[in-house]
Amino acid sequence: MQKTITPTGTCPPYGRQCIAVAADIISSKWTPQLIYALSCGVQRFCGLQKEVGGVNPRTLSARLDELERSGIIEKVSYPEVPPRVEYSLTDKGQELVPILQTMLTWGDKYCDEP
Repeated sequence: MQKTITPTGTCPPYGRQCIAVAADIISSKWTPQLIYALSCGVQRFCGLQKEVGGVNPRTLSARLDELERSGIIEKVSYPEVPPRVEYSLTDKGQELVPILQTMLTWGDKYCDEP
């Protein structure tokens, strides 16, 4: 059953809890940019670092680990020399893409710079 936001003057506690769960996942620095980059397809670590721009490798690794633990992304390691690791969105992660698309539309409307 889909819940909607209704202007009744008070928010139901369950709605606040659901918003908190979603915000906890996407509120970490770099996380929305990572999910957005992965929405375009499978990426490797260096590709994600370039796509996101400016993220420290240690931070990137930590964010990717968090997203993997949350079931948002999938990490596939190939037994090659040198090792190859690819990241992609899971079905759960794909469900966040419309939220990011809405953020993109809103940001485009109010962004001062192109």
